[in-house]
Amino acid sequence: MAKIKPSKGAPYARILGVGGYRPTRVVPNEVILEKIDSSDEWIRSRSGIETRHWAGPEETVSAMSVEAAGKAIADAGIDASQVGAVVVSTVSHFSQTPAIATEIADKLGTDKAAAFDISAGCAGFGYGLTLAKGMVVEGSAEYVVVIGVERLSDLTDLEDRATAFLFGDGAGAVVVGPSQEPAIGPTVWGSEGDKAATIKQTVPWDRFRIGDVSELPVDSEGNVKFPAITQEGQAVFRWAVFEMAKVAQQALDSAGITADDLDVFIPHQANVRIIDSMVKTLKLPEHVTVARDIRTTGNTSAASIPLAMERLLATGEAKSGDTALVIGFGAGLVYAATVVTLP
Repeated sequence: MAKIKPSKGAPYARILGVGGYRPTRVVPNEVILEKIDSSDEWIRSRSGIETRHWAGPEETVSAMSVEAAGKAIADAGIDASQVGAVVVSTVSHFSQTPAIATEIADKLGTDKAAAFDISAGCAGFGYGLTLAKGMVVEGSAEYVVVIGVERLSDLTDLEDRATAFLFGDGAGAVVVGPSQEPAIGPTVWGSEGDKAATIKQTVPWDRFRIGDVSELPVDSEGNVKFPAITQEGQAVFRWAVFEMAKVAQQALDSAGITADDLDVFIPHQANVRIIDSMVKTLKLPEHVTVARDIRTTGNTSAASIPLAMERLLATGEAKSGDTALVIGFGAGLVYAATVVTLP
């Protein structure tokens, strides 16, 4: 039997650079209130959201990704030709095939980098980061670009009082590359498919192919609605508050550190009340900087963690070398948590 030569990569991997892109249009709660019976105070108290960004016609999933990834590559101090793989996490690229990652890899100027999309909802960045770490250590790519990108305004039902105010658009990206010391901890990830119905698309795409639209949802003017994201808010809130704190603690334990060792906490930006509850349950010390980017960015699903990371570093609230706990959770229901050293 022939022996296969073992692969050889870097001893460890780390995040080397980060970049973000927020669409130019800023949408205050007042715009959302034009279609739903609510108030600015209610939205702020329930979610913490004050404004969000919505993409214009030219701010496509591809365009936002290229902007964010280009900044991350520059921040990492490498050339795009050195990128061996591009991983894009998104639920709002509406062409089934090809993967949008291939177009992005080409526009970035990579040298025929491997490129593929993943669908892991709000945990997508954590999933992509884990895959990138594996590639760098295994040796199939020296540098990997991980992108979380969403145009969730395209999947928002503006007449749904429970979700109309939640979602925003944007792209966040990191470059993962070789390291001589551990800088991305073990990932604690998983799924609870028995709860999949708590966050879902209202109707599948193939319902439109059948031709009979009589049972499809319609808006206040009687027009058939485009598919949107819907959720059972209370069920998701309870799951996130009680179960994800446990996952976050497991990630700390797996990395061999305690809450006292942390400098930064970057959870998925789903809801300020969820974030505050996790901080309390984890008993994070006062010195830990907590990302609350949701206030001005909204819930951007897979993009939320890298966008929040980029903002903390840009504002100086976090600094290079800080130890950060990151955790994403959402549709599936899926989750991923790990401890990283900030670039």
